[in-house]
Amino acid sequence: MLNRRILRIKAFKVLYSYAENPDLSLKEALDSLETSSEATRDLYLYMMAVIPALTAEAARRIEAARGKFNPTEEDLHPNLRFVQNGISALLEQDPDFARLLEKKKFSWAQNDAILHNLYETLRTRKYYQAYMAAPQTSLEADAALWKHVFEEEFEDNEELAAILEDSSIHWADDLPYALGCCIRSLEEMGKTGRWNFPPLYQSEILEAQGKQVDDDRKFVRALLSAAYGRFPEYNSLIAGAVSKWDRDRLYTTDIVLIAMGLAEAETFPEIPVRVTINEYVEISKYYSTPKSRIFVNGLLDRLIKEKEAAGAIAKSGKGLI
Repeated sequence: MLNRRILRIKAFKVLYSYAENPDLSLKEALDSLETSSEATRDLYLYMMAVIPALTAEAARRIEAARGKFNPTEEDLHPNLRFVQNGISALLEQDPDFARLLEKKKFSWAQNDAILHNLYETLRTRKYYQAYMAAPQTSLEADAALWKHVFEEEFEDNEELAAILEDSSIHWADDLPYALGCCIRSLEEMGKTGRWNFPPLYQSEILEAQGKQVDDDRKFVRALLSAAYGRFPEYNSLIAGAVSKWDRDRLYTTDIVLIAMGLAEAETFPEIPVRVTINEYVEISKYYSTPKSRIFVNGLLDRLIKEKEAAGAIAKSGKGLI
């Protein structure tokens, strides 16, 4: 589930916490990394749970309309396509899904207001109206509808953002990634008719496919451990590489990003330097200042070259590419 980009981001956030709080031990840092990683999969599970919850909301609305004092013909004979969608049924009938929700104590019951508003919004969407009007349906069509919902209704939803912020300190930043994982699950469900709880690390998925890959958990733990252990050294190296005037203007985020890049370049000889630099430049676009991209790219490139010249960084295998 978690790829190396998001694992680098998680390690970066933990190292930033260490930079701000030097009393943070390595064990605490690694524990925080594990918690953050699990939180992303928890968020994926929580968002998948909105499918049966929103379906149940629609069913409640239909039953309420039928019970009106003077129901219309539409109230008495509603279009049941959405409330009978196969994706919701698959999840509701899956014992592993139910067990995980119970174990995590995840429920949308206390957030009925957002379900009400989401259903009202959904009914106005052209993709929903086209789905409801289609002459025939299928599991793939049901999955396609939910893909639209996950693509269009959640990422900029202020109600959802408030709920996630109250639920976990990790969830707000991880929402786009978790939604992407939900969409991939929906695509698979539409094809196979099954839901599978995704492994935590992408390397586990690739290994299950018979591919020889490095362990992502070992990678990110080794990366954070190296960056943590050498952070004072990297901090001094970065400060010494800029002028006194620039030193006073250094952002902690940039220092941490460059330290992460140096740790990765030194620790993993099989990862090409350009890959490492590109990764931390990309992360800087989201977590630092508008000018950080140029600064991180330039200084990280320079410091890596200096370490290569000194023999502190030696690439091998794929790292030579």
